[in-house]
Amino acid sequence: MRSIIALSSLLLLTSCKNENNTNILSDYFTYEKEKVETAGVKMIPIKTPVGEFKVWTKRFGNNPKIKVLLLHGGPAMTHEYMECFETFFQREGFEFYEYDQLGSYYSDQPKDSSLWTIDRFVDEVEQVRKAINADKDNFYALGNSWGGILAMEYALKYQQNMKGLLVANMMASAPEYGKYADEVLAKQMKPEVLKEIRDLEAKKDFSNPRYMELLIPNFYQEHLCRLKEWPDGLNRASKHVNSEIYTLMQGPSEFGISGRLAKWDIKNRLHEITIPTLMIGAKYDTMDPKAMEEQSKLVKKGRYLYCPNGSHLAMWDDQKVFMTGVIQFINDVDSHKF
Repeated sequence: MRSIIALSSLLLLTSCKNENNTNILSDYFTYEKEKVETAGVKMIPIKTPVGEFKVWTKRFGNNPKIKVLLLHGGPAMTHEYMECFETFFQREGFEFYEYDQLGSYYSDQPKDSSLWTIDRFVDEVEQVRKAINADKDNFYALGNSWGGILAMEYALKYQQNMKGLLVANMMASAPEYGKYADEVLAKQMKPEVLKEIRDLEAKKDFSNPRYMELLIPNFYQEHLCRLKEWPDGLNRASKHVNSEIYTLMQGPSEFGISGRLAKWDIKNRLHEITIPTLMIGAKYDTMDPKAMEEQSKLVKKGRYLYCPNGSHLAMWDDQKVFMTGVIQFINDVDSHKF
């Protein structure tokens, strides 16, 4: 008799647990009822000084407490290299958004060069925030590389609309980054390789195939992504980069900044950021990990995450450390433990 009662209780408990899980999943994957489902993809209209355009976004999950907007690098790379967040964030039940900034492959690509400024991109992010119904109680911006610049600049103007800020692999000073590239990273190259790279740069012969032939094995595979086989998402993003915008703002390569961003520097303004902030650095990064740690102390409520095996894309090549730290930070902020 006791065995029957125990078995019945177990079956009832299992049934309730499965029902609860089903309800949770149903809620998580239900975005807008009574509309055609598009797997979360939405083209969001963006107003600019030269007209209205649309940017590509993809929503994952339904969580009114946590909405994370992923800001890709470049400028003018794509969301594709950030697809690694999909499994990690969905397992946590986070609501998050992949997003191609204006000019990037899946969004509209207007030709007016006046659009490619930090201020205009910041205004774009604010319009996207409104479109996804995020606010100070749930909105997190996570930016990598150029996306880190955009995230910090957005926070300086709109942090009243944010709950947390995450900056992955981006120093707050382009001149200091350039100095680090010249005085530290360049010296790690073989002298003959560096000389050939510098000779091509002096001639502005960036379209010469030899330039990338030298940079990929001697710089990118050392400091951008250290995985022997690059992830498919990174390869697709590399193929889809809008080189016109990238070169205009960043310069022809990741080996220092020489475009419109060359003099960008907000280090002395970091103290203005008062929301919880995570700064992420990595041992082999193009960015000085010590500078990333310093930045975590310059903001009012900072935390530093160090990836000992990571590079500029530590989300890939030191993934366990990176994702564990990012998820812990978001959960701590959400539960008021930070």
